Amino acid sequence: MSTAAFQSDPYRIGHHHAEGHRHATGHGDGGPASKRIIVGYGFWIFLLSDVIIFSSFFAAYAVLWRSTADGPSAREIFHPVSVAAQTACLLVSSFTCGMASLAVAQHNQKWTQVALLVTGLLGLTFLVLEAHEFSDLVSQGAGPSRSAFLSAFFTLVGCHGAHVTTGLLWLGTMMAQFWAKGFRRDIRHRFLCFALFWHALDIIWVGIFSLVYLVGMSA
Repeated sequence: MSTAAFQSDPYRIGHHHAEGHRHATGHGDGGPASKRIIVGYGFWIFLLSDVIIFSSFFAAYAVLWRSTADGPSAREIFHPVSVAAQTACLLVSSFTCGMASLAVAQHNQKWTQVALLVTGLLGLTFLVLEAHEFSDLVSQGAGPSRSAFLSAFFTLVGCHGAHVTTGLLWLGTMMAQFWAKGFRRDIRHRFLCFALFWHALDIIWVGIFSLVYLVGMSA
């Protein structure tokens, strides 16, 4: 290889690495980024797009929450105990998900499975409480078609619940992959994305808890 050719392509991008030639490391030396960085960056873009969707729902709710059409208001239909239980389940699940991340970093199969199982059970409890809340509202005639306020409420909270359901399916998949295939690098990359997704859902719920429930019950 000529000196001019090597200077124009010092890392031999797209070529087989000949012995003695430098190659791209993917860690800031001028070559392509590592797969972990690419996967994490791409997933952050997905999360930001999801945040934009939820921002639209939050904005719609903020405009419509007083439009009850002579139907029940937020203060009349929200139950503090149920909301507090849902919030506790989701926040504790974020902690156990963090414990799972530590166990994965240590390649500890037992505690990875335990932490993920507890995370899943807490997430499932959250969904059961939310489904019970929705069914009670519908049975009382306060369904999503009753008023603009209830339409915005069911859309915002229901969309978050759908994301939690997706997260639980993903969590089960991660448990199975860790059990069957161990702590391979590609599986750990997927778990990194799952952890980001789950923590993002907790952050969004804090917004829902504050804007929807606390403001609604204090109005």
